[in-house]
Amino acid sequence: MTMASGALRVLATAGLLAVNMLPSWAAGRAETQAGPVAITRMAEGFNEPWGIAFLPDGRFLVTERAGRLTLFPPTGGAGLPVTGVPEVAARGQGGLLDVMIPRDFATSREVWLSYARADGGGAGTALGVARLSGDGTALQDFRVVFAAPGTPGGNHFGSRIVEARDGTIYLTTGERGDGPLAQDPMRPEGKVIHLNRDGSPATRSPGMLPGVLSMGHRNPQGAALDATGQLWVVEHGAQGGDELNLVRSGANYGWPVISYGKDYGGGRIGEGTQKAGMEQPVMYWDPSIAPSGLMIYQGDMFPAWKGDVFTGSLKFDYVSRLDPDAGYAEERISSDETGRVRDVVEGPDGAIWFLSVGEGAVFRMTPVE
Repeated sequence: MTMASGALRVLATAGLLAVNMLPSWAAGRAETQAGPVAITRMAEGFNEPWGIAFLPDGRFLVTERAGRLTLFPPTGGAGLPVTGVPEVAARGQGGLLDVMIPRDFATSREVWLSYARADGGGAGTALGVARLSGDGTALQDFRVVFAAPGTPGGNHFGSRIVEARDGTIYLTTGERGDGPLAQDPMRPEGKVIHLNRDGSPATRSPGMLPGVLSMGHRNPQGAALDATGQLWVVEHGAQGGDELNLVRSGANYGWPVISYGKDYGGGRIGEGTQKAGMEQPVMYWDPSIAPSGLMIYQGDMFPAWKGDVFTGSLKFDYVSRLDPDAGYAEERISSDETGRVRDVVEGPDGAIWFLSVGEGAVFRMTPVE
């Protein structure tokens, strides 16, 4: 299915296409609109897993929020701890967050990490890069390429990393629970940041801090490229108003001036749902699902899903599939394994992999033959 910008669409609980679960004796399987899928446990024993990324040879890295990075063989099972991880501010929602392997890993051996970095009495979203040792057991010569200033509190670090087609780097940042920061064009919080590999700004939008690609984001915990190389993000709203956004350079996505959600405890947020000069989401969820991780499927293992948008639900324990050709109608893929899905990625062979915080495990989804 093809990606299209589409019209704004809201997903309400009554209109969702729920996946029927198989009986308890068939754990590890689920029925989907593309047929039954097998869900295989690939690695386990994690405490708050946050990000997963594949090396070219099929090995994969998993981050845990407390600061642990582990390398696993392509078949899963036991992993090797990786040393050299930077010190992280593991409090609240902060800690070691995303991991990204660039396309030139075979020559660069770079591993990119995002994390909450202590600064003064607070913490800010940071991005760094190191080389993975030949035996895969250590990060070498870690260097920080971006760091937002420390602010109080432990919420909303954003923190997904995406490599653009030209090799530059996108990083999402949350507004740290301080809404006005997202509307300050000279602050890095609540933004999509665009950097060259050396940390210099890759984007200079008029009137914005160098390196800021877009602003007005709340807490974007998912980011991915589509088949054309365009960047998309999913971000948390408050009560309602989780959003899927197509990111445009220089655009303002409205938080906290406009939102389709309500404030905690009730009441309108900001000025309503629309304002001149501020972008509308491609779609939004009401009630909130707490989306985390984002993948736009390009593989061959599930041909009917090519171009579809996948994200995890931290709140309702499922993998969300959005079909652009059906107005972003949602299919909820759920099983005993989909508790608090934090990240969703496409594996090297086109299988769909996801991290479950509830299970403390990595799973691989494949068609049932």
